[in-house]
Order: sequence, then structure tokens, then C-alpha cells
Amino acid sequence: IANALEVEFLSVYNQNFVEGAYKVESQDIAKRSMKNVCLSYLMSSSNPDIKRLCKSQYQDANNMTDSFSALSLYVHHKLEGYNELLMEFYEKWYTNALVMDKWFTLQATSPAFGTLENVIELMDHSSFSIKNPNKVRSLIGAFASNNLPHFHQLSGKGYQFLADQVLILNKLNPQVASRLVSVFNTWTKFDKPRRELMQKQ
Repeated sequence: IANALEVEFLSVYNQNFVEGAYKVESQDIAKRSMKNVCLSYLMSSSNPDIKRLCKSQYQDANNMTDSFSALSLYVHHKLEGYNELLMEFYEKWYTNALVMDKWFTLQATSPAFGTLENVIELMDHSSFSIKNPNKVRSLIGAFASNNLPHFHQLSGKGYQFLADQVLILNKLNPQVASRLVSVFNTWTKFDKPRRELMQKQ
């Protein structure tokens, strides 16, 4: 069954491959979206050819959608050489603030082991500033809002990390701090251990 699904997703992936120059047209946009959804499912496979396909898409892409989608999958699965691809992307786009926001979010939302520790390290990165609201939302906000497994880990470290940053930000930009701390507003919907950890923070 798994092989049959893989073949089917590969078929759809190939059918939606857009050749030629990049165009901002609805049909091409839809094809890129479908192709990258298929790639995300295919990356659950243990087939090494799929991993090579993902890397090839990143390297050969002529648009940010395909390039960034492939990079995100490659990094989130922590495939061999993922750090090198991250640095390659950074060196190409570090002067573009909006792309750097995406670069931080990519890493903050990774389901891979050690993401919280990586987020803490990224706060010392030369392209990050806690005084910049966009950077804060892209790294700290993305982690707390969009990385449920790591933010809600039962150690409580995710909650403590957010609370510590909110205290710092409250002195720099109370509006940003209030938006971040609102992540805790749904605390009553969680199980007892997590409720208690959130209440503590």
C-alpha cells in the first residue's frame, strides 16, 4: 500500500511540475501548491530517491515557493547536509529582511528534536534582534504558536522560554509582549499537567 501511494503521489507531483520561466499566474500557483503538498507526503517515505528529489527541487527551483518548500522539508526531516543548505540559503538572502523572517520561522516550526534549543541559539544570531517585532514574531512567536509538540512539551521548558521572553519584551515593546503571552489564553483546553505548568509561568 505504501509503495502504491508513493507512486501515486509521484505521479501527481510530476503532473504539476511547471516548466519554463516563473509566472505569477493562478494556474501555475495552483500547480506549485499541489506539487509541494505531494512532496510533503512523499517525504514520509524511507525511499532515498525522495530525499534526493527534495534536494534537487531546492537546488533547481526558479522561484521562492518551490525553493523554500523543499528547504523546509529537508530541514524539518534533518536530512544529511541540512545545515549546509540552511547556511547556503542564508548567505543568498541575508540582505532581504522578509526572507530572513521566513528563514527564522522555518527553524522555529521544525518538528525535529532539539528545536527549542535551536530557537534559543538563534536569538544570538546576527540577523535577529529582540527589538525588531517582525523578528520576534518570526522566531519566538512562530515557535509558541505553530510548534505545538515542542512548545507544549511536558518538561514545561517551552512555557518557561515564552514567559522569560515576554518579561523582557514587556520592557521593550508591551504590545508585542501582550500578543505573545496570549498564546496562554487557551490553557484551560489542555490536560492537567500542562495547565499547571502554564499557570505557574
